[in-house]
Order: sequence, then C-alpha cells, then structure tokens
Amino acid sequence: MKIRPLDPALAEEVDRVARRMRATLQEVVDAERGAEMYSMAWLRDRVRQHLAGGELDGEVLLAEDADGALRGHVILRVETEESGRRHGLFSTFYVEPTWRRRGLGTRLIRAGEAWMRTRGLERAVTYTAADNLPLIRSCEQQGYAVELRERGMVGLGKRLELGDG
Repeated sequence: MKIRPLDPALAEEVDRVARRMRATLQEVVDAERGAEMYSMAWLRDRVRQHLAGGELDGEVLLAEDADGALRGHVILRVETEESGRRHGLFSTFYVEPTWRRRGLGTRLIRAGEAWMRTRGLERAVTYTAADNLPLIRSCEQQGYAVELRERGMVGLGKRLELGDG
C-alpha cells in the first residue's frame, strides 16, 4: 500500500475523493441527510481547496494498493486558532469498507501527522460525530484523547513531537 498526494491534474481522483466525502457523511450522519448536506460540485471544490494552489494550506493523501486502486484517503489542513496558534486538522478520513481493520486508517493517520510535522505543527486534531466509534477508537489507539464533547460531536487531539515520525 502506497500513501501519496492526490494528483490535482486527475479530475477522476478529485471526483473519487468528493464521492467518498459524501459516503463518509452518509455513514456518520445517515444516508439521506448525508447525501443532501452538500452538492457534488461543492464537495469537488472543497477537495480542490486543500490542494497546492488552493485556498487552504492543505493536502489530500490517497492510499493506493499495488494495482493502483484507491482504497482510502485523508484530507488535512492547517488551522489557526483565535490565539494565533496553529494546529493540524484531519478534516476527513475514508477507508473502503473491505479495507477497514487492516491498518490502513493507522497508516493514513501517521502519514497525516508526518505532513503536519513538515509544517512545524505541534498539535493534531479531528472532529467527528460522538457515535462514530470506529474513528474515535482508531484515533485513541494512536494517542489521541477526547478533548471536547458538544452537541453530538467529539473533538480529539494529540500533541505531536516534531522529532518523531
């Protein structure tokens, strides 16, 4: 399994990630609400905002198997807090259902943390629905702790050592 950046010149990669963002919403929220929350055009634009030259300091990393099939992704960006302090945000995780519980999510988390370290970020966070136990457990296994519980959402965070990884 190879983890690599999304190629912004390949519209099919942008489209695949956008479709999987919708699939993630459908799994976490529910099928109907998840499908209605954002248009596909908005989702594709959101993916592009995370790429080089986009509006955000971000990245989309893809997990590609030996045959070149995309089995998962993670969307990352740098966020600036009101205090001016910056941290890394895991915006979206996705692993194909048949590839779950095989270590791919862990590899995507580690690759995302490595990307954050290259930007000098000392903290990583993610937010998800409070009942998204598979993601919460995966993050906790990688050293993340629940820092926020609010309106059905959970925020998890982890200090990153700039010398690790």
